[in-house]
Amino acid sequence: MSGRLRSVQFRGPAGALEGLWKDAAVQPRGAAVFGHPHPLHGGTMHNRVVYRAVQALTAAGYATLRFNFRGVGLSEGRHDGGRGETGDYRAALDRAAAEAGEPLVAGGFSFGAAVALRAIAGDARVVAAIALGLPLATESGRLVPRPTVPTLYAVGERDTFGPPDELARFVGGSGTVVVVPGADHFFEGGLDAVVEAIAGFLAAIPDRRAAPAGGRP
Repeated sequence: MSGRLRSVQFRGPAGALEGLWKDAAVQPRGAAVFGHPHPLHGGTMHNRVVYRAVQALTAAGYATLRFNFRGVGLSEGRHDGGRGETGDYRAALDRAAAEAGEPLVAGGFSFGAAVALRAIAGDARVVAAIALGLPLATESGRLVPRPTVPTLYAVGERDTFGPPDELARFVGGSGTVVVVPGADHFFEGGLDAVVEAIAGFLAAIPDRRAAPAGGRP
């Protein structure tokens, strides 16, 4: 079974934002948002890593919104170095919650991962996060707060933008780190391992929508 895919447009701080909404492929467990890589380096919501992550999320029961940050594709506004994009991401969380309800899972790849971790700080609707290729060694990854919710971090063994040793220091035992052997920042040849890690991580998150055993919700 495959979730229905449709184009959406929603309001962000700098104007309209373009997105793609994909319904959950199985019994819904909540909604998710996933952010794309750096806009100034060709990053869009059609990125292959983003696409595969969305597949894993919908397969696990999360209706998912991927979207273009300001200035990308049909999204209005101009690139703002991650500051305005944090507001874009929060607007996407609001849209996802309005479309499919809570709880929310937040994620992103590279630049999108850094923006996601900034955007979810203090948001009680978000119960888990997924950060793929968190670029800690770049300007985009500086001053990223460590999330307080269960978080999956996936990194390529040869990632120079967020090396595994630097990621391990950042996480400090507060989340789950998966190092993909032989992969670079873009997980070339390792995307199946990333998808498997996402599936396992999501399976361990309690289903808040499930009816209690032997009773009604």
